Formats: sequence, C-alpha cells, structure tokens
Amino acid sequence: MATPADRQKTSGLGPEYQYDLRELLKVDPALIHYQEADKVQTGMQEPRGIAVATDGRLLIAGDRVVRTFDAAGKAAGEFATEAPPHALAVGPAGTIFAAMKDHVETFDAFGKRLAAWESLGEKAYLTSVAAGQEDVFVADAGARAVVRYSPLGRAVKRIAGTVDEKGEGGFLIPSPYFDVALGRDRLVWIVNPGMRRVECYTYEGEFRKAWGKASPTIEGFCGCCNPIHIAIAPDGSFVTSEKGLPRVKVCSPQGTLVSVVAPPSVFAAGTSGLDVALDADGRVFVLDPRQRTVRVFVKKKA
Repeated sequence: MATPADRQKTSGLGPEYQYDLRELLKVDPALIHYQEADKVQTGMQEPRGIAVATDGRLLIAGDRVVRTFDAAGKAAGEFATEAPPHALAVGPAGTIFAAMKDHVETFDAFGKRLAAWESLGEKAYLTSVAAGQEDVFVADAGARAVVRYSPLGRAVKRIAGTVDEKGEGGFLIPSPYFDVALGRDRLVWIVNPGMRRVECYTYEGEFRKAWGKASPTIEGFCGCCNPIHIAIAPDGSFVTSEKGLPRVKVCSPQGTLVSVVAPPSVFAAGTSGLDVALDADGRVFVLDPRQRTVRVFVKKKA
C-alpha cells in the first residue's frame, strides 16, 4: 500500500499545489471573537441535529429520540420517534418538524405526534428542514433538491438549483450534507456543498445570488463539499460549519468572513456533522457528534 509520502512523490504536482494541513489548523487569534461557555450532554449515541425554539429551548435529535433543554442547559423533557430523526426545526408557533430519512413528522411543543407527511421515495435522504411562518423547506440529498411544503405537508414547489443550457449544474452533493435556512424577505438559502458556496432563491424557486469560494484558507471553504451547515442571524449574517477542517465561522450578509467562532484546534481530528443554531442572545450552539455534546459559544467581551 502506498504511503502518503509515496503518493506525494508520484503525484506529479509541484510544491505550489501542496499545502501543509498543520498550518491550516492555525487561526489568527485576532479573528476568534467567541469563547466556549458551556456544554450540553446529549446522552445519545448518534446525535444528528439541533434547533433552538423562539422561547430559548434547545432541541437535540438523535438515536430515536428528541430531547429538550431549557435556556440554562438543563434537561426539560424528551419524546420518542419511530425512526431516527436526521434534522429538526421549530416553527414560530412551536410546532416541531423532524426530518426522518424519507419523510417529515410533526409534533406539538410537548412532543405529541401530530402527523407524518408523505414519503419522498426510497432514494430520499433528508438532511435539513427549515420552518417559516407558513412554509416549510426540506433538503433531500438523495434527490439533490429542496422541497417547499405547505403548513399541512403538501409539496408545492421543488427547487433543484440552477442549470445551464447544456443541462449542467444544479446542486452537487458528494457527501450526505445538504442544508437549507430561511432568511428575510421570503428568501431561502441553500448550501451547494460541491460548489463550496451558499445560494439564494425565492420561495418560488428563482435564483437570486450566491456567495462562497473554494479555498483551504479561513476565508473560503475547503475539501470536496463545504459548508455542511448554516444558520442565519436576525441581521442577515451567517454562521457556517465545515468538515475535513472542522471549523465554525461568522460571515457577513454578503458572505465575507467576519470572525471565527470555533477554530479546528478545538475539535478532535475527523470531527464532522457540526450542526449549528443561534438563540435570541446571539449564542452559537454547535453539535459535536464526536463528543456527543452541544457546545455553546458566546462573544468575547471587548
């Protein structure tokens, strides 16, 4: 079996195309504007997704359960699910939307099961759900599309990304990470991970704009497919997370780097699945599946 050194010798690439991952783990301390303030133990073997309700409750999905924690991080309840939940969202009225592998199930604020929406098929692999005032958007990595639903679970629109006259383009999803989040002015933001960018569409599926670039530096997104998760703050800025080089950043509404929440050095090597969420106080919640915890970051005092 070839060693990394052997592959480097035979790659044919000059030194200008090679970079030292150890250097990329380093982040200028002046860019790190957050510090870790707390950890919430999930008690799960496979935590997969998080969401923050308008009342400040933290919800964690994993195994076959959804657990709820109050704003102080104390356990506040849980309810079982019939299938492993992949992702969560909480609507303005408190309805909980849990994305299973091929369909969405809804629950009231106390965990009572309300409905199970129709399956999206055997090839479906749901990875994200975002709930607005009336509409719910679900990212299906298996179909490489985002489905817009009515509040009662009727599919009303399918967003498959931008495609050119040759039929090329759309969402490139090399690994099972495909995220969707809702912004202001009835705009939906969808991660196109294979293109290392975040794209903006109207609720009717019309492309508006995009930001992001492929780069191993802290300003861009590296690897085959990043970012893996995003969250949008009230001011329109973005919190993004990455795999490969696990890191969490804050970007402006235009997509330029503002600061770093968590550099690669705070995560174990190989950490992936860093789902992110925000609360009304600006705290950043980061799911760390390797530690089976949700790590809470707050802004450093000036």
